[in-house]
Amino acid sequence: MTKILVIEDEKLVRENIMDLLEAESFETITAADGRTGLELAASEAPDLILCDLILPEIDGYAVLRALREQSITAIIPFIFLSARASRADFRQGMDLGADDYITKPFTRAELLSAIACRLTKQASLRKYLASNPGAKKLGSEMQIIEMTLRRTLERKEFQQFQVYYQPQLDISSGKIIAVESLFRWQSPEIGVVSPAKLIPIAESTGLIVPIGEWILQSVCEQTRIWNKAGFSSLRVTVNVSVHQLIQPDFIQNIANFIANNELDPSILELELTESTIMQDVNSTIAVMQELKSLGVKIAIDDFGTGYTSLIYLKKLPINTLKIDRYFIHNVAEDKQKAAITMALIQMAHNLNFQVVAEGVETIAELNFLRQHNCDAMQGFLFSRALPVAEFEQILFADTLKSS
Repeated sequence: MTKILVIEDEKLVRENIMDLLEAESFETITAADGRTGLELAASEAPDLILCDLILPEIDGYAVLRALREQSITAIIPFIFLSARASRADFRQGMDLGADDYITKPFTRAELLSAIACRLTKQASLRKYLASNPGAKKLGSEMQIIEMTLRRTLERKEFQQFQVYYQPQLDISSGKIIAVESLFRWQSPEIGVVSPAKLIPIAESTGLIVPIGEWILQSVCEQTRIWNKAGFSSLRVTVNVSVHQLIQPDFIQNIANFIANNELDPSILELELTESTIMQDVNSTIAVMQELKSLGVKIAIDDFGTGYTSLIYLKKLPINTLKIDRYFIHNVAEDKQKAAITMALIQMAHNLNFQVVAEGVETIAELNFLRQHNCDAMQGFLFSRALPVAEFEQILFADTLKSS
């Protein structure tokens, strides 16, 4: 049973949350102050923490900071509960490593949606912890990765970083029309760090902000090289974190990267996950509108696994909807996945979005997508993510094939 720790000093609010969670079959433990909450987090190892911002003795920010400093609690998903709704408060919490921020008063649906979103994101890591023989050492391993990454960034040793590229193909023509950029890190001290471990640490510590800026700069510089080589229509996509979106200079940095590399803004596409968008819908839409005014394209990544309301989907200024690999796997044989995927494709087309299927691995999956008018695909069926030189070999071969 999933265990949730609720740290809330108002008794009525605490009891209401506890009743709601227990009605949904969650195991709950509660604390009326931050100090008790920290003790319970260390002793009970909850799967998720809900924490009020304003607490006696130790406030929510101090609780979160203490949790992130201890290996045993560093990666527990953490959601702030607060009557404060300012962007500054949201940003401070996210910078400290909060996973979400819910403004009081909130509805039952809002709370359950936020909880489910964070637990889904944590599921793969929890499976690793349960099945890996060395899982008990993971806490200290996470600390080592964080310390090494922080030191690498402080010393600006960016030569340790690489961007890999995975092509996207137009399903009708089979031509490469876009490429997704993916971050990789090989440390001389601890070796290659799996993105599955690296990205959650970078997100929870705020280190994703300088990493994300380096990725954007590197991708724009590489895109300029490809433009000069004759691939001016190749669209390049970059994943963006909520921590980057709330930076006050984010839009200006994007504009500078585009201008400095003499790029057509429309060939840069930023990918946001559903959970990123739903953390603060109105603020995110405002940022997306600013990006759109620059001419930059926007995609929703991993669509179908989060909790984007269809009402909001109509309002979002996006160009591309990427269907999560979960729905694509075995889609030709699984009737439920097939029905959902067909509905997503039709809905996206009705909203004038391009549709990209992620994680395509078999001919049967590709044929299904082609039959139901999916626009593009990416996945191991065509290519894994590759270093620049290897991707360029595929890119040049694709050009020769179509000429």
